[in-house]
Amino acid sequence: MAAQLSSSLLLAVPLAPLVGAVVAGLFGRQVGRRGAHTVTILGVAIAFAISAWVLYSVVADGARFNATIYEWLTLGGPGTPGSLKMEIGFLVDGLTALMMVVVTFVSLMVHIYTIGYMADDPGYQRFFSYISLFTFSMLMLVMSNNFLQLFFGWEAVGLVSYLLIGFWFTRPTAIFANLKAFIVNRVGDFGFILGIGLIVAYAGTLNYGEAFAQGGNLARLGFPGMDWRLITVICICLFIGAMGKSAQFPLHVWLPDSMEGPTPISALIHAATMVTAGIFMVARMSPLFELSDTALSVVLVIGAITALFMGFLGIIQNDIKRVVAYSTLSQLGYMTVALGASAYSVAIFHLMTHAFFKALLFLAAGSVIIGLHHDQDIRNMGGLRKYMPITWITSLVGSLALIGTPFFAGFYSKDSIIEAVHESHLFGAGFAYWAVLIGVFVTAFYSFRMYFLVFHGEERFRHKPFPAEAHDDHADEPGGHGADAHASHAEPDPHAGHDAHADPHESPWVVTLPLVLLAIPSVVIGYLTIGPLLFGDFFKGAITAYRGAHPAMAELQKDWHGPLEMALRSVAHPVFWLALAGAVVAWFFYLKRPDIPAAIQRRFSFLYEILDNKYYFDWFNEKVLSRGARILGTALWQRGDVGVIDGVFIDGGSNVVGGIARSTRALQSGYLYWYALVMIVGVIGLMTWQLWPYLGTFFGR
Repeated sequence: MAAQLSSSLLLAVPLAPLVGAVVAGLFGRQVGRRGAHTVTILGVAIAFAISAWVLYSVVADGARFNATIYEWLTLGGPGTPGSLKMEIGFLVDGLTALMMVVVTFVSLMVHIYTIGYMADDPGYQRFFSYISLFTFSMLMLVMSNNFLQLFFGWEAVGLVSYLLIGFWFTRPTAIFANLKAFIVNRVGDFGFILGIGLIVAYAGTLNYGEAFAQGGNLARLGFPGMDWRLITVICICLFIGAMGKSAQFPLHVWLPDSMEGPTPISALIHAATMVTAGIFMVARMSPLFELSDTALSVVLVIGAITALFMGFLGIIQNDIKRVVAYSTLSQLGYMTVALGASAYSVAIFHLMTHAFFKALLFLAAGSVIIGLHHDQDIRNMGGLRKYMPITWITSLVGSLALIGTPFFAGFYSKDSIIEAVHESHLFGAGFAYWAVLIGVFVTAFYSFRMYFLVFHGEERFRHKPFPAEAHDDHADEPGGHGADAHASHAEPDPHAGHDAHADPHESPWVVTLPLVLLAIPSVVIGYLTIGPLLFGDFFKGAITAYRGAHPAMAELQKDWHGPLEMALRSVAHPVFWLALAGAVVAWFFYLKRPDIPAAIQRRFSFLYEILDNKYYFDWFNEKVLSRGARILGTALWQRGDVGVIDGVFIDGGSNVVGGIARSTRALQSGYLYWYALVMIVGVIGLMTWQLWPYLGTFFGR
């Protein structure tokens, strides 16, 4: 029999970061900088320690937990047919335990890193409060056992991300970016809440287990008034929510601009929290998604488009953080493709490995920014290997993991995704396979383009061929809007003015220690965990996949002979050679023949313009959707609100009375002879009205 976990211990996991956030946020001045980072780091460390113990209990003892912690209210009365319970509850299984450890570990690394990165920022305590609150929100999301709590955590991470992206609120670009993230996510959340509403309406419950138990009934129902199946509509609505949170095409536009926030939050958003919420949610909803091949095909195709076309955008980026950001978009596409292929465990496996090496790459980028006094343009770098050895080697580890180098973490998860898609029989699987295959070369190319330009070659940081002020030249172009200018949006440099021309330097230990601790799992975690996660019982009861209808995982298991053989056999697969080719081409283009990329840019300037303007999605959103919404809103305001609602329903009565008053006001002249005349006329009229019947009778004779 599976061991049971303590509800009190589980409750401490989200509450510990929440307490730290409250103390740092409300009492930041009293506790000071040291107190703020101490209490928040302690809270996240407690959450990580308990999460690690929970994961151990789940793996070693088969521990599980699914119970209500607090019942908020019951609609319809307890036990009444059709009643609806709203509660706080925890569901802990293999999926939850893994997410808890990933979230708390990456968050702990980010908290420690922040001590060095934000050391001179005046909003130090506020920042620690925000990131701790972010951790609490994500933990509430992944630990929930019902849709109400899921939606609470979902919206909470969106709200805190808004605060963090706009942390430097005196910068217009930061305010634009956080509003953009907030609005785009509301679009996705509209679909998400519709999906939840349909589940509540037809299943009559907010509890995961009860809703999943009725999946068969939902699959037999049609959507009212249409030929669509209800389960398909529910799953697509839920996935629209995931498209917003996990930045899938076409709701991806907010993620690159989220780089306006400080680097530590870029790592937290992109690696382990907000953007992975959508991937986690679809995996958690696998019992529903497995009932609709149409919904799975939608997921598959959207993920493939994101994986390939967002990767292309990473090739032309020059801001070091934006290169990594577009890498995140592409890798989220890979995870989504795995979900669409019914390889949910592979998607979560890649989510885990990606969390480590992507957090590593973001924090390493932040270390480079510190070392170069907050210049973020990779064209102004070069030769940093000898100045920043720890940042260099950890960046190399992260890059090798990202491109899927054999034995590194990303190799096992990314190769498994590609093989799973290859074995899928769903509509769109062929396109998805080629998209993720081409994406391997693209990922390797832009990853090592950044690596070589930053750490090797000529030391360009001394003369800065691309000064920051020259990079706002796209502010007025379609899609530019100022928020996408590159190095002009470098993060504030607290040291500017007294060491801006000094040589680059390695970052302090509070910055480099998290890099080393993240580099270790970026190398070994894939090798150690691929067996139990993909081919064991780790996700048993947490993820549902019908292997008969969706054979991807069954086919993967047939070819599974251990992580060592998988790595050794990779040299016979095109994935290995595509990754190698991408790295070699980047080396040749940017270290040996830098004139070639410039020539290609000139030759294909039209294509470069398309990529530089991000396929004109921002232009379309701003010039068409936003402008159309403003025109429609103005018309509704002037004609509907002012003209009809105010003019008729609200002010109509008073306008009628006022009109009558204006018309009769002329009768009130103030002269006695006029009033006497009116009285005489009135008396004559009254007498005539009273005597009229008699007069009619008299004259009728």
